[in-house]
Amino acid sequence: MNRYFFWIIILLFGCTSPPQSVPPQSPSPIASPPKGKVGLDILLEEQHDLIAGKTIGLVTNHTGVDKNGNPNYDRLLAIKDVDLKIIFSPEHGLFGESAAGEKVNYNGQVKTLPTVVSLYGKNRKPSPEQMNGLDVILYDIQDVGARFYTYISTMGLVMEAAAESGVNVIILDRPNPITGTKVEGPILDLTHQSFVGKYPIPIRYGLTAGELAQMIIGEKWINALPNIEVIKVEGWKRNQWQDETHIPWEKPSPNIPDLETAILYPGMCLLEATNVSEGRGTDKPFKRFGAPWINKNMLLKSLQDAHLPGVDFKAVSFIPTDIPGMANNPKFENQVCHGIEIQVTDRDAYKSVSTGIIIFETLKKLYPTQLQIKTSGMNRLWGINDHNFSTFNAEKEIHHFKNNAKEYFLYE
Repeated sequence: MNRYFFWIIILLFGCTSPPQSVPPQSPSPIASPPKGKVGLDILLEEQHDLIAGKTIGLVTNHTGVDKNGNPNYDRLLAIKDVDLKIIFSPEHGLFGESAAGEKVNYNGQVKTLPTVVSLYGKNRKPSPEQMNGLDVILYDIQDVGARFYTYISTMGLVMEAAAESGVNVIILDRPNPITGTKVEGPILDLTHQSFVGKYPIPIRYGLTAGELAQMIIGEKWINALPNIEVIKVEGWKRNQWQDETHIPWEKPSPNIPDLETAILYPGMCLLEATNVSEGRGTDKPFKRFGAPWINKNMLLKSLQDAHLPGVDFKAVSFIPTDIPGMANNPKFENQVCHGIEIQVTDRDAYKSVSTGIIIFETLKKLYPTQLQIKTSGMNRLWGINDHNFSTFNAEKEIHHFKNNAKEYFLYE
């Protein structure tokens, strides 16, 4: 190398040691958001004194789990100073194993647990004998916030039985998964009171189970009024959807597998009172509807022309089949149905009951001779005699209900 060129290199770059390699830095771990706590977590972690030394009855199903997914009965059985004597299960069974309307009778078959009694057999209310010796009844079930979901009817009957037997009730609260701010549908006329509609509330009533329990007692909607305590959810606000709480989703029943289905359910369940399939017997119940006599493309155009907020529609064909534990003898079993699949595009803008009304009215207009309505069934689901949905307006009644319900709010 030319010595002059060598010195130029030294002068330009200096005589420094080569840079030392720096080991790559591990990215800082992203802290996962804290899990919300349901009433069960708060009871076990902070308010154990409420059950210490007590003989307990538990009303629950597969949704009654803690923040880590452990069943409430396992947690209670592990506590030495608590005697879990009896477990009551609602519709769909203790393990969520039964289809809608399917009766359950355990008859001592669950050997690993205390006595398990179904409240969806011939008896829907705990008997005095079953309540005998109990100090406290715990109610711990995830609901969906729709009037015709039968868990809230079970809750009222359990509270009534507790009052008659002098047993206190503790409601272990859980979020309303479809928010506590949206209220839709007619107020139930009590002449149509049934197990799928027990209280004078709208279809989508915007309360948690704990808030509704307080309202049931405050408004004297049951015959006997117990002493109750509600243990609140930690980490839920009224305007939040279930997936914003970091509380794990547990499907509340076999045909509500995810949150979107729960959002659709208050409006689409009305089709159960018709001869149109509401998607039972498929992997998308309440997301699909149809019948063999529907022209899916004509129906699609009519619904698209309605320009409904927060929703899109897609023409589909499907074949309902018998699915054990999910759909027994579904409508049009093994027949090709033509219809629509619903896709929620903006859940905050979407109006579940209003959309159900438009779908119903569209079917009635396009298929006046094929569409059949079971009047008694529609009375129970819709809640009032007037089935002329196109002129339905419950604004005043909803406004009154919302103002009245505020007295029982537990969450901002």
